[in-house]
Amino acid sequence: MGLVGRTLGLVGMGNIGKEAFKLAKPFGMRHITYDPYVTPAEAEEVGVEPVDLDTLMRTADFVCVCCPLNEETRGLIDARRIGLMKPTAYLINTARGPIVVQKALTEALQNRRIQGAGLDVFEQEPISDDDPLLSLDNVIVTPHSICWTDECFEGNAKSTCESIINVASGQIPTWVVNREVIDSPKLQQKLAR
Repeated sequence: MGLVGRTLGLVGMGNIGKEAFKLAKPFGMRHITYDPYVTPAEAEEVGVEPVDLDTLMRTADFVCVCCPLNEETRGLIDARRIGLMKPTAYLINTARGPIVVQKALTEALQNRRIQGAGLDVFEQEPISDDDPLLSLDNVIVTPHSICWTDECFEGNAKSTCESIINVASGQIPTWVVNREVIDSPKLQQKLAR
């Protein structure tokens, strides 16, 4: 299937989702996203149309799961939502396996209800050798390790060292994931020392 003129729908538009849209931009696709935490201004900045999840599932030629796994997203892509997809659509999950109800996806693929899937995460990991997904000809599976390159390891090491130096110098590190900790009295005391 060609990409030009198709619709790319991302479930989740955090850092990875934004990068995916940037990478796909040259293909001339329509970009839509479902992410209840993204503001219209953030979506507009990336050139993406925010939609509700059911609209995304019905509309996208490629449904890509990019959201984190948490209680809100566990089982988010279930049989009902997979049933909304076009018969020509593909589901791609590179986020976390339990976001997609794997049994429902397997049944949709076995029955040719959707065109195919690309998966590098599974509900149970490692995936069992006798899992029916592995015998289907409309599924591509890969290990969840595409980013493990020399550059990635070098960047991780550099970021870690810079963070240690920042804290030792009394500064907030650049790459704090849990931003609430910045206001913590313990961290403030450590930075003051």
